[in-house]
Amino acid sequence: MTNSDNLPAADSVPSIGGAPAATSAAASGTVIGLDIGGTKTRGVRFEDGHVVADESVGSSNVQNVSREEAALNLAELFARIGGGAVAQVYAGAGGIDTEGDAAALEALIAPHAPGAKITVVHDSRLLLAAGGASTGVAVIAGTGSAAWGRNGQGEEARAGGWGYLLGDEGSGYWLGREAVRHSLRRMNQGLAPDELTTALLRSCNIDDPNKLIALFHSPETGRRYWAQQARLVVEAADAGHAPSQALVEQAGRDLAGLAAQSLRKLGIQGPVILGSGLGMNVVRLQESFKRSLAAEAVTDVRVLDQDPVFGVLQLVAEQEQP
Repeated sequence: MTNSDNLPAADSVPSIGGAPAATSAAASGTVIGLDIGGTKTRGVRFEDGHVVADESVGSSNVQNVSREEAALNLAELFARIGGGAVAQVYAGAGGIDTEGDAAALEALIAPHAPGAKITVVHDSRLLLAAGGASTGVAVIAGTGSAAWGRNGQGEEARAGGWGYLLGDEGSGYWLGREAVRHSLRRMNQGLAPDELTTALLRSCNIDDPNKLIALFHSPETGRRYWAQQARLVVEAADAGHAPSQALVEQAGRDLAGLAAQSLRKLGIQGPVILGSGLGMNVVRLQESFKRSLAAEAVTDVRVLDQDPVFGVLQLVAEQEQP
């Protein structure tokens, strides 16, 4: 389970990419693209290939929120961007690993676009298409992490995407959790709080590293809360804090490892497209990612320059090809 949300604080590593006036993929009629992550749902309404509405609400991924909350968020989103006479809804979501996952989300979307063709895929497909590629490997580095790719024979491969309890290496959540672990290790060693710990305590509004333990396990915090702390690691790394630099470097290597696994399964050398909040905005992570893939002789590595939801029209166009 993963998602591609731009992190609110490494999501506040700020979201970039915006809504282009029109996309290169031709599409007639009304198409709604949805990018459904663990912390937010973004919806874009396209009329004949042009963006006419672009809104975001809370998550509608049932692996991250209750079915009731997901339904309410989708209702709010469609109220903003409009439903009604829609030809297609194309949704990318984290955690779409089985046909059952896709069907469950389709059932939540269907009441808002009666008669529309609804397609639900893993959100990494949006990322690859937004990078202008029909084959290659897309790597999500947002609140969670995953890699997905496809080769010229139509074979697909995934790596990672196991969710925060089992993986999500190199993600915002991973960096936030590692900041907590770093702070607790220093506490156990009898060392005073360093720059990263001090920033973390301030952000969490607590005065003692020992209180991080209860806060981390509290129902009042969760994946999004700790993913937001990733920005502290990035800021400390940029300010010269060596342990934070090592964490960001490791994140890049881990993400490159996911990409390399998918490339090997597919028997291709690229392209590799890095996206989502951390991937699109943290230069230090991008450099580590590229260096690690260069060591695997992978040189066609691109950083996504528009948000994944804008890959929807290319995916719709591919569906329509004979």
